[in-house]
Amino acid sequence: MTYDFYRHLVQILETEPIALATIISIKGSVPREVGAKMMIWGNSHIFGTIGGGAGEAKVIQQAMTVLTTGAKQVVEIDLSGSLQRETQGVCGGIMQVLVERWSGAWAIALVYQILSHLEAGHSITLVTPLTSSLLPHLITPHSSPVPHSALHTFTETLQPPPLLLIVGAGHVGEQLATVVHLIGFQVAVQDDRPEWANRDRYPQAAHIFNESITETLAHLTQRLQLFVALVTRGYRYDLNALQALLSRELPCEYIGMIGSQNRVKQVYQALETDISKQKLAAIYAPIGLDIGALTPAEIAVSIAAELILVRQGGSGQPLSKRQG
Repeated sequence: MTYDFYRHLVQILETEPIALATIISIKGSVPREVGAKMMIWGNSHIFGTIGGGAGEAKVIQQAMTVLTTGAKQVVEIDLSGSLQRETQGVCGGIMQVLVERWSGAWAIALVYQILSHLEAGHSITLVTPLTSSLLPHLITPHSSPVPHSALHTFTETLQPPPLLLIVGAGHVGEQLATVVHLIGFQVAVQDDRPEWANRDRYPQAAHIFNESITETLAHLTQRLQLFVALVTRGYRYDLNALQALLSRELPCEYIGMIGSQNRVKQVYQALETDISKQKLAAIYAPIGLDIGALTPAEIAVSIAAELILVRQGGSGQPLSKRQG
């Protein structure tokens, strides 16, 4: 979601200042992680979230002051539920939120610089001074040394969005593009049928390839975080795709393939002479988590859930069954 957040941020900055709220430290159980952000502008308009509830409302209220004065504030949100303190929730923890005003040419230039790096698939480090009047800046190989007065800083690494290549532009692929875009994936679609793979059906897609899978992967040779969902229209398309993907110099983060157990078995048998069993075992097939999905939209949700599990970890079990 980082890329979409900054893209939205620069759109607002073109017309007015914003207050940027960033979680800079947490202790105990809290609803969001360090680095989670929300922007506030105008008459308490918001984009993003730092957890919702009374704690977020407190930050929005303080943001109005920051927008007026320009002075940074660190807001503490107490979620401990302690009877001795004014609390904003009962999650059990405490988090600190930095609120600062971003406005004008420097902010717009910085956001465009951030977007440029993220679009190119590069991670980048953003340094924000906490107590001084110094402005946030990026650390790059050509950065100037940071002044000693900026030692009290919050430093975060901004990651480019992972790319999901959807191979096969049918009904499941269409629904999958919608769902994974919501969870922060950049979307690419490959299908040799332009009547299926096009901007009208895939408005979220950063890339649409109406060429072979081999030609498509030639455009993505430098992509480090490449996830692939095979939702093709037939057995031979799966074979062609897997042969190309498993021969890729940079291994994919994830390869999932739709189909019945029988179809998966047939594909594996056809590949056994060329592809090692170890590589075949790394494929998620049949694709998705077992949630009883039937419709294209439900299947898309099951695939998206598996993508989150691969990226973030977890058991895939109901939270209500979690022990401890």
